[in-house]
Amino acid sequence: MISLPLVYTILALIAYTTSFWYLFIRLMSKREPNPWLFALVTTLALLLHGTVLCHAMLTPLGINYDVFNLVSFTSWLMLLLSLIFSTFRPIVPLNLLGIPVAAIGLILGFAFSKPNQFIEQHSLGLDTHIILSLSAYAVLLMATIHAILIWFQNRELKKKQKKRFWVNLLPPIQAMESLLFDLIITGFILLTIALAFGFLTVDSFFAQHLAHKTVFSIISWIIYGSLLIGHYKLGWRGQKAIRFTLIGFALLAIGFIGSKFVLEMILGR
Repeated sequence: MISLPLVYTILALIAYTTSFWYLFIRLMSKREPNPWLFALVTTLALLLHGTVLCHAMLTPLGINYDVFNLVSFTSWLMLLLSLIFSTFRPIVPLNLLGIPVAAIGLILGFAFSKPNQFIEQHSLGLDTHIILSLSAYAVLLMATIHAILIWFQNRELKKKQKKRFWVNLLPPIQAMESLLFDLIITGFILLTIALAFGFLTVDSFFAQHLAHKTVFSIISWIIYGSLLIGHYKLGWRGQKAIRFTLIGFALLAIGFIGSKFVLEMILGR
């Protein structure tokens, strides 16, 4: 018997495929895509994808934190934000990257996620902290990828290359930089709230091997905060903004991925 999650997954993939090819054909033929039609189809895909996520992650025993569920959630959130930002920034072509990523995340989550991947002592506050942290990481990962794309654009402009692949492919650099700071502000707010929930809900950071992770997250938070202050007060942009963004996310990655590797692979905890 065909399960409802399978039906929703197939329908979501059909909607993702329709949205992608509509946008791709329009852009390749130099025709402006209908924003309402594109948003409608993509939103439908996101709703179906979200329904699959809810079924997989929200259970009577708590939230299922299987790694493939988290990959699916991250890809879903990245496309959702890309769609929202493209409603007021001229960055619709960037959805050509977001849609396949979301579709792949959906497939991985549905096909490979395992049940009963729960935290033993969970609570609403701790679950909120974890979801907010993952959301912050996803948004700041988007900002990091975005910063790298801006670096490619800047490089082509400075070298005055005749064939400007990234300059021609991507939206104008001013729009790209505006989106970069939109993403950083969003990620900074999510990270701030996540850290606040962490301090309120986690009893002992040292006992739960979270001290190093927290230190790296706080340093990263300071770096992103400094970048935002520097941008709006001192006009920081360009290479300086790119460096701060990359350093901030590198610290987050070391704190999150590095700590999991040490605890699970080396210490066996």
